Amino acid sequence: MAERRKLRADAQRNEDRLLVAAAEAFGRDGANASVKDIAREAGVGVGTLYRRFPSKELLIEATYRNEVRRLCDAAPELAERMPPAEALRTWMERFIDFMAAKDGMADVLRVVLTDEGERLETRAMLARAIDSLLTADMRPEAHAGDVLMALGGISLIAASEGRRDLAARLIDLLLHGVLV
Repeated sequence: MAERRKLRADAQRNEDRLLVAAAEAFGRDGANASVKDIAREAGVGVGTLYRRFPSKELLIEATYRNEVRRLCDAAPELAERMPPAEALRTWMERFIDFMAAKDGMADVLRVVLTDEGERLETRAMLARAIDSLLTADMRPEAHAGDVLMALGGISLIAASEGRRDLAARLIDLLLHGVLV
């Protein structure tokens, strides 16, 4: 993912709030989420949003990248403060929430994120995050890439059924398959 220049502290806080509000809005309303509502939820003016993200597509792309980064950054934090199984389960739940938000942005993401290398890089980043949560007391045949694919399947099934509770139950099954 491309490097960009550092923002002033206040501009960075505004961007962070915009990206969090956008992730919530896209997860809830899909690509039809209102940029005016996103700006209001972030506590900034719509002009601030458009100065940083001149189009909705750029906002969606930045939101997606930010959510991937946040999800990956959460793995070591969870591992540090929770027992291994709890950390892995918490991360899996966050992954399902990430996928729900991503599905809300799917139509625009297909247009904006067309680079196969970026898709593979994102998958590798997510697999590394999972790998950091797989500990020696878990099944050695539980590979991060396999867990990631299983989580993707869980996300698709739960979304197609419109049942977040189903995802939680399937995560429990997956987790029991990973634990010794």
